[in-house]
Amino acid sequence: MFYIDIKNLLIESMEWHFIGEIIVRTAIMFLMIVLVLRLSGKRGVRQLTLFEVAIILGLGSAAGDPMFQEDVPIFHALVVFAVVMTIYKTLTWLASKSLSVHRILEGREMTVVENGMFDVKKEKDNDFSTMEFFAELRNQSVEHLGQIRTAVLETDGTMSVLFYADEDVKFGLPLFPEAYQEADLSTYTGVLACMHCGNIQQHDTVLKNRVCSRCKHDKWAIALNTIRKA
Repeated sequence: MFYIDIKNLLIESMEWHFIGEIIVRTAIMFLMIVLVLRLSGKRGVRQLTLFEVAIILGLGSAAGDPMFQEDVPIFHALVVFAVVMTIYKTLTWLASKSLSVHRILEGREMTVVENGMFDVKKEKDNDFSTMEFFAELRNQSVEHLGQIRTAVLETDGTMSVLFYADEDVKFGLPLFPEAYQEADLSTYTGVLACMHCGNIQQHDTVLKNRVCSRCKHDKWAIALNTIRKA
């Protein structure tokens, strides 16, 4: 019969005299992590690139063992911290001097929306997720793609957006769930937006071709042309 000894699992082999030392070790390593991240110049997780996330994972791994392993001195972790931060500062300096190094370390920004439509050339990119982009754009009070001239996904995961002036807003694919629904082509006869790429076509053209002339998908939503509300 399968049996788990909870007492043995939790406290049977515990060395109670070491608990106080674990508390001190944990406090020291936690403060060291905060100090190192502060020295790196980053103010929040949203500003971290993949390269910087890798640095943090390395620091966390180095800090973990000294927190509760008696035979691992804190000094060893401090040496790891010093080496990692030296490498980080060196590579950051090189990235500031060379665009190629910058691209290798931090990746490349990606154009998501151009002229009110998704950039379909990027649809096979592993980072491309339509629903994630929808959420990011909604957070910037974007109701539909026709309000956007250009949207760029930055290397740190933030979205930079250039908007059309109110008088230049055109029909676009809706981004909110209640409007992002497949239209009934038998009853709606207005302007339609491809649900995959945001291409705008008239109802008669959609009925004739059935598929989007831009991306060859066949699902359509009712296009909106409302101006952006601040």
